[in-house]
Amino acid sequence: MLMDINRLIGYPVLSLHVSGMIAKVTEPIIDPDNLKIVAFFVAGPDVGDGEHGDILQIDDIREFSELGMVIDSIDEFVNADDIVKLRDIINLNFSLIDKKVETKKKTKLGKVTSYNVNPDDFIVQQIIVQRPLMKSFLDPELTISRSEIVKVDDEKVIVRDEEKKIIERAAKEDFVPNFVNPFREPQLSRADSQTLDEPNTQ
Repeated sequence: MLMDINRLIGYPVLSLHVSGMIAKVTEPIIDPDNLKIVAFFVAGPDVGDGEHGDILQIDDIREFSELGMVIDSIDEFVNADDIVKLRDIINLNFSLIDKKVETKKKTKLGKVTSYNVNPDDFIVQQIIVQRPLMKSFLDPELTISRSEIVKVDDEKVIVRDEEKKIIERAAKEDFVPNFVNPFREPQLSRADSQTLDEPNTQ
């Protein structure tokens, strides 16, 4: 199942040690080389207090559920300087939001307003593109799968196909990705993401 990144902002972080919530997600940290969320900035009463960091690495999440991200304890939080590779990614200050999107032939498609990730591995699988004003009346948004992405740089996302093909493919597939991933990650299917932000009371 895919999850809109906006649903992850404010997502609870639960500690097995205290059997409750200790923080909330504030911002994703994305590696631009593979479009994978490698960590999250978090905030909470005891987060970033000098003793505990304010970053939760993906590898330290024991379980992702409707209730929250489960970790062992607050000691899992790190600072940017604790891990060299993580620090280097953070220093890139990379964000997909508001990136311009264009085809290899330099046709402008719009800008990224959101993106969908698979919570099993936190890899970006789709980007949501807001159309330019003149084209937004018929197709206000485009959902572009990971397989269409050719390159990502500091200013834009470049996709391989023209907008007509992207629109036709989206309509034909009903936004269910079925593709060979250029980043060589396993194929993932999209399912209904309803109830992910609602606690399971059963």
